[in-house]
Amino acid sequence: MSPHQLILLDVGSKCFVQNEITMKKTALLSRREASWLMSVASVYMLAGSCCPAAVTDSAKSAPPVLTHAPGPVAPIPITPKPADLVLLNGKVYSLNWGEPDLEGNPAQDAPHDRSGWKPDAEAVAIRGGQIAFVGDREGAQRFVGTGTRTIDLQGHVVLPGLIDSHAHVAAYGLTLRKVNLVGVETEAQAIAMIEERAKTVPQGQWILAWGFDEGAWANKMPDNKLLSKRVPHHPVHVTGLHGFASWNNKLAMKQARITAKTKAPVGGEIVLDQRNRPTGVLLNNATDLFDKVIPDPTPAERVEATLVGLQDLAQKGFVTIHEAGASRAALTSFQTLAEQGRLPIRVYAMLRVTDVDLMHEWIAKGPQQDREAMLLIRSVKAYYDASLGARGARLLADYSDKPGHRGVSGDNYGFDEALATKAMSAGFQIGVHAIGDAGNRETLDFITRVYETAPQAKDNRNRIEHAQIVHPDDQRRFAPLEVIAAMQPPHCVEDMAWAEERLGPDRVKYGYAWRSLRRLGARLALSSDLAGSDPDIFYGLHAAITRRNKQQEPAGGWFPEEALSPEEAVRGYTSWNAYAGFVDDRTGTLATGKWADITVMDIDPFQVGDKEPGKLLDGNIVMTIVNGRIVHDARTDN
Repeated sequence: MSPHQLILLDVGSKCFVQNEITMKKTALLSRREASWLMSVASVYMLAGSCCPAAVTDSAKSAPPVLTHAPGPVAPIPITPKPADLVLLNGKVYSLNWGEPDLEGNPAQDAPHDRSGWKPDAEAVAIRGGQIAFVGDREGAQRFVGTGTRTIDLQGHVVLPGLIDSHAHVAAYGLTLRKVNLVGVETEAQAIAMIEERAKTVPQGQWILAWGFDEGAWANKMPDNKLLSKRVPHHPVHVTGLHGFASWNNKLAMKQARITAKTKAPVGGEIVLDQRNRPTGVLLNNATDLFDKVIPDPTPAERVEATLVGLQDLAQKGFVTIHEAGASRAALTSFQTLAEQGRLPIRVYAMLRVTDVDLMHEWIAKGPQQDREAMLLIRSVKAYYDASLGARGARLLADYSDKPGHRGVSGDNYGFDEALATKAMSAGFQIGVHAIGDAGNRETLDFITRVYETAPQAKDNRNRIEHAQIVHPDDQRRFAPLEVIAAMQPPHCVEDMAWAEERLGPDRVKYGYAWRSLRRLGARLALSSDLAGSDPDIFYGLHAAITRRNKQQEPAGGWFPEEALSPEEAVRGYTSWNAYAGFVDDRTGTLATGKWADITVMDIDPFQVGDKEPGKLLDGNIVMTIVNGRIVHDARTDN
C-alpha cells in the first residue's frame, strides 16, 4: 500500500481509518482496535466528523506511525480506559523484537549495543487480564484512574511470564511429602534419614522417599540388607531422582510379591545378586511393579498436592507449566482445580500415551481448541527409551562402561507406535522422550513415517523431550521435520560428573548440544524436568549460559561451545516455550493485547548473564502475575 496519510475518525461506537487525500473510508475498527492504536502512540481523536489524528499507512505488520493531521480544529487528547494494574519504574524487557541469529547474536532492532543490553520499556499497564500498554512512565500514567492499583517496582526487572515446558508437577506435589534424598551421596546417609522418618510413622505403614541420583549411584547401587535391618517394620520404597530406578527394603519387596521368579516387565530389570536373589533395586520399567502395591492418595489428597506444587512454581516465577505425561488421575486433579477456579498458573497437559483408555477418549474428542482456558489439553507424551544414568537410554554403540549393553527402546520399552500415530493423525502434538543417540534417531524415523501417512501432523509442533545425545547426522534432521528439541539445561551440569563414563570421550561431545542444534535451525524449548531437577529459573539460566554447576564448576564450563547466549536462555523459558505450547500469539512477549502473564525478578538476566553470569544464582523472584492477577508477591507473601 502507498504511504498515504490515514485518519483515525471517531464516529461513536466505531472508528474508521480514512484516507486523508480521498477521504474514502478504508477500514472499520472496533473500539478495542482503536484503543490498541491509541496505546502504542500519542493518538488524538475528536468525536464527530473532524479528523485531528492521522496514521501513516505502512505494512500491516509494522506498528502505526502517527502524526497530527492538519485542520482548524485543535486536537483533544483521549484518555484511555483506566487499567486495573500499572507497573512503574521497572526494567522491562518485552522481547518484542527480532529473534537472535543462530549464533546467538542479537537482532538489529534488539535493545543492545556495544555497551550491552538495555531495557526497552519501564512500565506496563494491565486491564482485563491483558496488557494494555508497554512503554515509558509518562505513557503508563495515562492508564491510571481512580480504581487503578499502581506498583513502584523500584528498578526490578520485568520479563514475559516464565514457562517450564517439561515438568511433572502432579508428582512433584506428592514428592514434597516424601523423605527428600536429593543431594544425598551415600547409602548410610539415606538410611539415617529414612530411619528418622520411621520414628514418626506407625509400624506397618509405608515410608516413601525419593531423590537419589540414579546416574551418580549407578556403580554403587546398594542392596536392601542394611535398609531392611535398620527399618524392618515399615515397607520402604525409594524412587530415583528421575524415576528410572527404585530401592526397596525386604518388607516392601514381600508386599509387592517380587521374588527371584518374578518376570520383569518389558523394558525393565529386577536386579539380582550373585545368588540370584533380588537386591531390592528395580530399574526402568520394572519400577512400575510397585504402582498397584503402594496405597494411592485419595482424589482429594491428589488435588491438594497438585495445588501445592503449582503454588510452589508460582513462587518460583512460572506462569505456565507443561505437564509431561498426565495420567487420568493427574488430569482429573488439574480439571478439578480448573473447574473450581483454583489453578494459580496455567497448565498445558500432555496426556500419557501409556494410559490407553484415556488416550482413546481424547483421540475421539480431538485436541482442545479453547486456548484461553487455564488448562489446555492438546498434546501427548510417549517414552521411547529410558535414562542415561541408569543405562537405559538406547545407544547406537555399546555403553563405554558396560560392554555389550546398548539400553532399551521402542517396543522393548513399551512404546506404542500405533497409538502414538493415531494421536498425531488426530491433531495432537506429540512429545517423545528420547535420550540416547539411537533412541533419538529411531524417534526421528518414527516421526518421518507418520508424516508420510499423515502429512498434516507436521503442523503439530511435535517435540522430542530431552534430545540429550543426538548423533551429528541426526541433529540436522530436526529443522526440516519441524521437530522441537525440548531440552533441560540442568541435566547437562548434573550429568557431566558421569556422562563421559557412559559415552566415552568422543560420543559425549554431541550430548546436550544446544548450540549445534540451534546452528542447524532447530527450535529449542527449555525446562527443568521437575522434580528431576531444581526448577529454580536462575539455576536454569545459569546452566544454559555457563554450562557450570551450582559450585561454578568447571571453571570454563563443560563443552562451553554448546552454551546459549543470555537472550537465548531467557527466550528458551518464555517465547520459545510459548511457541511449543501453541500460545505464542498470546504470550511469550510483552505487547498490547497479549495475556498479562508477567514475571518480576531482582536481577537482570541480560546484563548479568552477559558480564557476570555466576551471579545469576543470587537472583530472586519478586512477583508473578497470571492473567492480570498477582499470584505471588515476595514483598508481602513472606
